[in-house]
Amino acid sequence: MHLKKKDWVLIAIIIVVAGLAFFLHNLLGAKGANCVVVKVDGKIEGTYSLGEDQEISINGGTNTLVIKNNRAKMKEADCPDQLCVNQKAISKNNESIICLPNKVVVEVESSENSEFDAVSN
Repeated sequence: MHLKKKDWVLIAIIIVVAGLAFFLHNLLGAKGANCVVVKVDGKIEGTYSLGEDQEISINGGTNTLVIKNNRAKMKEADCPDQLCVNQKAISKNNESIICLPNKVVVEVESSENSEFDAVSN
């Protein structure tokens, strides 16, 4: 199969558009994300700034959350699977770390209201 010049132009345009979409998503997704909300069993246990480096004990010490360099990461958990500890650090609006056995949810939230709803955001 031999590609023509127009095929290569189309491929290049698709790659450029995909790259721009990825860049804009990362740029706009981080805008306004400045705090993490920690919920245990559906109830808010605390709200913490991503701008302040700190270590937070959650749910009576079952989980330890570390906030450093504007990112939040679960450092320790006493759950058997350790999935929450192995999740990547979060920093963008609506990213979350979830520990199902301990019923802990850590979610990045913005202090400003988004113009998008939950489905389109």
